[in-house]
Amino acid sequence: MEAFFISTGLVAIAEIGDKTQLLALLLAARFQRPWPIIAGIFVATLANHALAAGLGAVASAWLQGPWMRWVLGGLFLAFAAWALIPDKLEDEEAPAARAGASIFWTTTVAFFLVEMGDKTQVATVALGAQFKDVLQVAAGTTLGMMLANAPVVLAGQALAGRIPLKLVRGLAALAFALIGLWILIFS
Repeated sequence: MEAFFISTGLVAIAEIGDKTQLLALLLAARFQRPWPIIAGIFVATLANHALAAGLGAVASAWLQGPWMRWVLGGLFLAFAAWALIPDKLEDEEAPAARAGASIFWTTTVAFFLVEMGDKTQVATVALGAQFKDVLQVAAGTTLGMMLANAPVVLAGQALAGRIPLKLVRGLAALAFALIGLWILIFS
């Protein structure tokens, strides 16, 4: 259960102020139908993070050795620095519902694509490599994503202006740094 809880907490904190959270806010404002948006976020995140955790677990099986701890520790320290950089969603990345496309599918495809290469996806790869438990990592990171994004979708813009993003980015950076140091020192 350690993999599940660490994955949940890390992604829930790291996701606040992230590009995908901004996308959730944009979708909520544009479509004003929270439940298909939340369902689309869930499906996209589960698929994306299951693939990412699987990639991490496979990579760790092939890339064994004492140096792997240095790679993983270094990655988490890099995530700590990355977490301090504010994200923004460019207008051209914002999805528009196409004729005949449902809000659910628009959200699912947009979220899956925007999450590609995002820090939470890359962190999921590293968590999969660290814990080698695809189910717990994917379930945990998906829950963390939902904990961060569902309230944004439900509360919309009223909530967005009240979250101290600088503090949250600092907490996310601290969490990533502590895990990186833990891997380097105790693994």
